[in-house]
Amino acid sequence: MALAEQKTDLAEARLAAISIPQAGAWLSEARNAAAARLRRMGLPVGRDEYWRYTRPDTLTSVAPVAAAVFDAQDEVPIFAEIETLHIVFVDGVFDAEESDDLTGENLEVARLAEAGQADIHWAQQLFGQLEAAAHTHVDRPLAALNTAIAPDGMLIRVTGPVTKPVHITYRHRDEHSDACLHHVIRLEAGSSLTLLENGPAAARFNKVMEVEIADRAAFHHIRAQGRDHERRAATHIFARLGTESRFKSFTLTANGVMTRNECVIDLQGDNAAAHVAGAALGDGDFHHDDTVFVTHDALNCESRQVFKKVLRNGATGVFQGKILVKEGAQKTDGYQISQSLLLDDDSVFLAKPELEIYADDVACSHGSTTGAIDETALYYLRSRGIPRIEAQDMLVLSFLAEAIDEIEDPDISAEIILRLQGWLARHRH
Repeated sequence: MALAEQKTDLAEARLAAISIPQAGAWLSEARNAAAARLRRMGLPVGRDEYWRYTRPDTLTSVAPVAAAVFDAQDEVPIFAEIETLHIVFVDGVFDAEESDDLTGENLEVARLAEAGQADIHWAQQLFGQLEAAAHTHVDRPLAALNTAIAPDGMLIRVTGPVTKPVHITYRHRDEHSDACLHHVIRLEAGSSLTLLENGPAAARFNKVMEVEIADRAAFHHIRAQGRDHERRAATHIFARLGTESRFKSFTLTANGVMTRNECVIDLQGDNAAAHVAGAALGDGDFHHDDTVFVTHDALNCESRQVFKKVLRNGATGVFQGKILVKEGAQKTDGYQISQSLLLDDDSVFLAKPELEIYADDVACSHGSTTGAIDETALYYLRSRGIPRIEAQDMLVLSFLAEAIDEIEDPDISAEIILRLQGWLARHRH
């Protein structure tokens, strides 16, 4: 009882400290339902099973811990060379001057802060719904908190193929900022969209993205979490897939004191495919947690989880991944791999892979490894005149290649590799 009361008290304190903006009937109803969910489960503490490897206190406290703003004026922003529909948030506040006109072919784009004032909107069928369904197996209280309090976000409806990606940039300017955004994306049958995200966002950032992918639709998502090292973030992606639909998400994380990325995928239509991947690089005071839950609830579906972490100087990496195959989900193909490369003896990788299978005609596998640089491969490269530090960087990039290969666009893949090379060059010693 003491633990339950502690969690409930944390939730009440967090809700009491926030002034939730007024909204129309549908948004107010969804927020109230989320607040009720949060009060039921409470905010997480370290004794919770799914938080045993990651301390949640700085993500749940009433006030955020200050985070210094990194000056990156000498660096070209990532994805800057790609023609996109550009949307900008500064410390969680929409920047109209820096954002493009929110129109595009086969796109309907609106802000939650504006659309939420209406009594009726297409997003009311989705806002908070995928987040609520995700609590069936594991409580995700920070996501419920987001649905209850998020003042803004993007509502994106896709009605056909979209050739120009939507690019959301999150800028951090206030050392004490506490940002909370909630995005809803709906892809109608046969449509397609590429979504790019980048930036540190705030001193503390809580983001939810709910994605509904209808039959034969395709969603590609690539994000780069920003270089402001002292930032803290809890992000959540909830995706529901229809028949023959496609979902692919890749995340690059370089630095960050505390990052928890959760991804919950529900394959409900036959012949659907979902791939989620990530590459993380951490140096020193760095804690990075990938928590993934994939549910197969249809015939002949495919899922892939590919996560690679490179850690040095006492950095910590966490992976918690589960594949649930429900009864009747025959011909499931589920693959999960989580690997870490430790560049010293002080860094730590903690992994918890899981399979739960109730069908008998499936091919599911998971694996997790932790290791150091291959000295034989390093010797081979050095014997050909390559300096040790450059040879090590080459082996690191080779280690990360399987995750990067999940990116379909070669230009975006090349940009990600360039950023990885830059991080490695800055952290040579």
